[in-house]
Amino acid sequence: MSASQSHPAPSAWVTRFAPLINAGGEVLDYACGSGRHARWLAQRGFHVEAVDRDASALESLQGVPRIDTRRADLESGQWPYAGRRFDGVIVTNYLFRPRLEMLLALLGPGGVLIYETFMLGNEAFGRPSNPEFLLRAHELLERVAGAFSVVAFEQGQVAVPRAAVVQRICAVKGSVGTSLPL
Repeated sequence: MSASQSHPAPSAWVTRFAPLINAGGEVLDYACGSGRHARWLAQRGFHVEAVDRDASALESLQGVPRIDTRRADLESGQWPYAGRRFDGVIVTNYLFRPRLEMLLALLGPGGVLIYETFMLGNEAFGRPSNPEFLLRAHELLERVAGAFSVVAFEQGQVAVPRAAVVQRICAVKGSVGTSLPL
């Protein structure tokens, strides 16, 4: 297997909107898991901080050019990103509401949020099924209202990569012009 085949493909949502992030910018891959997005972003010249609580998942990212790893419990303890700013924040398949406002604050003006996770209704397809880990209808839109310009938003049932009910948003902190490369 080649290196490109040994890791799961990045989300189509992430690959579609990542070009909106400043070229060569700093990106946080939040709750990165195995790092599929961190790898993909680093290959495109971004400097990526990949954070997760799973040390074994982070091990596979050690030594990858343009990726720094951080092991942190993102749900308890001290917030590991006080005072930090990123050009982009990527979150997929993860939700912990008590830290969502802090996560959004990591983006400075022009920073790009690319978020994709499960929402209510997903319980019909399996895990996650706990409402604490499922977004409510339009929840991401409500969370970014006023501080972000929404580039794209989707919610509903999908078939790929597996049957699920998801919510996705790409939003830019502050106001944006009318010519975004989609």
